[in-house]
Amino acid sequence: MFQDSFKAAVAQAASIPGDPLASARKAATLIAQAAAAGARLLVFPEAFLGSYPKGNSFGAPVGMRKPEGRKAFQSYWEQSIALDGAEVEVIAEATARTGLFVVIGCIEREFGTLYCTVLFFDGGRGLIGKHRKLMPTAGERLIWGFGDGSTMPVFETQFGRVGAVICWENYMPMLRMHMFAQGIEIYCAPTADDRETWLPSMRHIALEGRCYVLTACQHITRASYPDEDECALGQDPATILMRGGSAIIDPLGAVLAGPDFDGETILYAEIDPGAVIRGKFDFDVIGHYARADVFQLTVDDRPKQAVSVVSRPGSGPKD
Repeated sequence: MFQDSFKAAVAQAASIPGDPLASARKAATLIAQAAAAGARLLVFPEAFLGSYPKGNSFGAPVGMRKPEGRKAFQSYWEQSIALDGAEVEVIAEATARTGLFVVIGCIEREFGTLYCTVLFFDGGRGLIGKHRKLMPTAGERLIWGFGDGSTMPVFETQFGRVGAVICWENYMPMLRMHMFAQGIEIYCAPTADDRETWLPSMRHIALEGRCYVLTACQHITRASYPDEDECALGQDPATILMRGGSAIIDPLGAVLAGPDFDGETILYAEIDPGAVIRGKFDFDVIGHYARADVFQLTVDDRPKQAVSVVSRPGSGPKD
């Protein structure tokens, strides 16, 4: 028995670099707007809380780390978020008021390391989980740590199974296969990629997984960033650093909304859960179209920690 169709949305919006709490409040306003339009699920772009530092080299030529780059990293660390912080509380309150399921990108800090993370909020339940980007791309590896296999969830919700893969992680075939094996139906793809090649990739993934793909990218100009931030694309406030391209695609690869390159907006589309099963009639990548006798994938979803403490018996705190 399938659930009724429902409206989903992607927020093509600029974050507020340097002020993650203001970004969270902006997200709360967009959550309320999407809920008023009848949406039940809303996807935000990569690094919406904490910002995507487009064009910043952090003063790191090969073999060197300049002092100004260290200061830039400190500033970037200071605008990241903690999962017990005010920004998460603002989003949780917004989802509790509206009942929306929200997927939002953030820059998460843990001690001295930053992670490009997606957070999942389920209405009144608040924050229910996260996914840390497994493989930062190119220069991102300088400023972000690597996620491990313990944060690759797909959540069972009242309107389908929801998960997220961030930006160029979507080009990792084995990660996609793991998501498909978890039965993902609403495949969320927060990104910073605004190129013409992005939409064909999203259509391929929808066809490959026979799932809905919701991809969100910021539309943001140089004016949104602090003047002191380095930017390889120049200092003209009107320069567009990310031009959007957000879209919603159905399980047979049809584009239902977008791509939009005109500015900030919310895109909407009707999601029919039955379309996922109809798509699998002739192609189920982890079912009848798989060849387990030839190909197998092993996934290690254990958390990886640098330090594990093994205490001797009786060494713990006493009553």
